[in-house]
Amino acid sequence: MPFPYLDETEELNQAVRETVDGSFIPLSDGITHYELSGKTNGPPVVLVHGFSVPSFIFDPTFEFLTGQGFRVLRYDLFGRGYSDRPKLRYDIHLFMRQLKDLLDVLELKPVHLVGLSMGGPITASFTNQFPEYVKSHTLIDPAGARPISLSLLLNVVRMPLVGELLLGLFGSGSMVKNIASDLFTPQLVAEFQAKYKIQMQYHGFKRAILSTMRNGMLNSFLDVYKRLGKLRKPTLLLWGRQDATVPFVHSADLLSAMPHVKFHIIEDCGHIPHYEKPGEVNPILLEFLQKGCHE
Repeated sequence: MPFPYLDETEELNQAVRETVDGSFIPLSDGITHYELSGKTNGPPVVLVHGFSVPSFIFDPTFEFLTGQGFRVLRYDLFGRGYSDRPKLRYDIHLFMRQLKDLLDVLELKPVHLVGLSMGGPITASFTNQFPEYVKSHTLIDPAGARPISLSLLLNVVRMPLVGELLLGLFGSGSMVKNIASDLFTPQLVAEFQAKYKIQMQYHGFKRAILSTMRNGMLNSFLDVYKRLGKLRKPTLLLWGRQDATVPFVHSADLLSAMPHVKFHIIEDCGHIPHYEKPGEVNPILLEFLQKGCHE
């Protein structure tokens, strides 16, 4: 019997999905919500989000790149946004399989792959296993150089049964509050939290978050990045100097693992520089992608 998270009151069903922008497609592990837009024959760019914030986190990037003539895909990882919450292990294999299934069905390859936060280990692992699918790789404040430091509450919720109880009793408010730490700019917090909370009403969200934590997705993936460095794919690394979620000091480990990357520091910025400072990040990303299209 599933744990009764009392604030998960809604079923994520067809009626709900008919009210949502974007498209839905059945893959091998469940239905995935995605948006694909831009010039039909434009260079394909795929945006992969992180631990718990779904694909709206790429709003500024998605709009900008489609306007620049790219074919841009963003999607919700399983357990997040409007994608299914399958009763499976939320590990690197699930997330890589979702990405490959989606690219195969949509017939997109090779692509310019962009991974944010936990999307870093996902896209890095994917590129190592399927290098023919990837033309270039962008990492934005990626997780996985070192294990992510968690609060006492989140460390405790990894424990079976105790985790379900604590996340059920205190998890919603804590998660919404903590998500504010992704931002360095206070004026963006309220709108960001309001968008984030929408997904939390649907059954299976907290179960997916717990499974993600318990199956290693916040651990070190440094060996994965080292293997990626040996491939020498064109790689862009962006990092907010004031990142409180994946601290800036982790960037040194990534640079050691992948010394060929083009590295840009975004000052006065937190964990999501593309969202917080699109006016600064978008030109950097555009220059990198345009160069990658001609290599």
